[in-house]
Amino acid sequence: MDNSYIFRYMREEDIDQVLEIEHASFATPWSRDAFYNELNNNQFAVYIVLEEDHKVIGYCGVWLVVDEAHVTNVAILPDYRGKKLGHALMHKLIEVAKEKGAKSMTLEVRVTNYPALSLYRKFGFQNGGIRKNYYSDNQEDALVMWVKL
Repeated sequence: MDNSYIFRYMREEDIDQVLEIEHASFATPWSRDAFYNELNNNQFAVYIVLEEDHKVIGYCGVWLVVDEAHVTNVAILPDYRGKKLGHALMHKLIEVAKEKGAKSMTLEVRVTNYPALSLYRKFGFQNGGIRKNYYSDNQEDALVMWVKL
């Protein structure tokens, strides 16, 4: 990965840029209030942004509860996809989760999100089960995936 990319913890002033990524990435995007609450009121939440030239181009989040890390979001601006930045972001998220004591990591992903499924499998995530009708926009199932860290 190129040296012009920087990882850092998300700050409140990043929310506008994160919302741009969120709206470009998800059928049911999180709200400004949701991110505000994650950053200010959720003691379990950790969010990381990926920047290029002071512009947030990707972000991810995790809830760290005891020794388990639950991935909440992973997203890259559409213009930056296909450049292995999602891989770099997941790698950083796993690194941070391990540093904070996580022994395993879990996430839900749409059963039809093949690029995400491929990414997660590269990190050793295994299928753990199905959450029926998990996504509110179209009642698509979610695949629950797990990996030992």
